[in-house]
Amino acid sequence: MKRIFSGSPWEQRSGYARAVAGQTILCVSATAATDAMGNVVCKGDLAGQTRAILHKIAGILEEAGSDMAHVLQTRLYITDIARAAEAGAAHAEAFAGAPPAMSLVHVLPFVDPEMLVEIELIAERR
Repeated sequence: MKRIFSGSPWEQRSGYARAVAGQTILCVSATAATDAMGNVVCKGDLAGQTRAILHKIAGILEEAGSDMAHVLQTRLYITDIARAAEAGAAHAEAFAGAPPAMSLVHVLPFVDPEMLVEIELIAERR
């Protein structure tokens, strides 16, 4: 089993890995649109945050021996359900040609209210 850490301060504080790769399956923890210092990027832009998260996750998948084409399921947690189409469109762009199963969940604000979306997923390892 391989544990992958992104360096997020939340990982150490809360005792979790960004991703855990088993022999055939990879689980990626809920991931926000933050930079290396933990600052929110694409503030106010739900689609932009979704794209930033999926870009970050693509790197995690690569490190774990997978890629976006091997994602089985995504879960998007958004704070404003009226803007669901924005997140959905960015998700569709990232998975064009290989759409995974997807759940979209409306949640209360995150710890940082500038975070509009978090994404977690399950993928197969190549």
